[in-house]
Amino acid sequence: MAETVRNPKQLRSIDKKNRIIEAGYRLLAKNGYYSTNTAMIAKEAGVSTGIVYGYFRDKRDILIEVLNVYVNKVFEPVFAMFGKIQAPFDFDSLLKNTVESVVQVHQDNSAIHAALHSLTHSDELVKKRFTELENEMTIRVAECLEKGGYRSEDLKEKVHLAMRCIQDFAHEYIYDHHEYLSYPQMKNLLVEMLKRLFD
Repeated sequence: MAETVRNPKQLRSIDKKNRIIEAGYRLLAKNGYYSTNTAMIAKEAGVSTGIVYGYFRDKRDILIEVLNVYVNKVFEPVFAMFGKIQAPFDFDSLLKNTVESVVQVHQDNSAIHAALHSLTHSDELVKKRFTELENEMTIRVAECLEKGGYRSEDLKEKVHLAMRCIQDFAHEYIYDHHEYLSYPQMKNLLVEMLKRLFD
């Protein structure tokens, strides 16, 4: 393992580093963190193990880069959607679209989401990054609503509660999926509940 890691500047080196991150993303999604090692990532990326250690100190360094890719991939579409909203608010459409968007991004990234979320109990940096993400989501969505003219003394609390409820629904829909429940009906109930929250 290299004592120092390189910060690539040439396009070819940047491409190699990105290939390693992408390989790590695929393998962590497929196998989980503990069943993936740097030799597997190197093989998947088409580089030597020595090259991997030239850019990363260890597998955990790759994990952090994978986490950053995941955060951008999953949450930027949600941020972009809220960045376009304008008054007057149609909370019915806004909430329906938000629920559908969050469910879709969880569905599209279900394997890597499960692999990363499982580490929040054992890796403080991963836990911290997910907490920072929740904070950023709450603050950015609240700011978007305020810019659009929505006023509430407890706006951040409302937004945070709404986002947690929507995320819990997405987890229920993607991972648990109880056969005796109607998920379209549950989504309707969730939207109605959240509309009352923002009344």
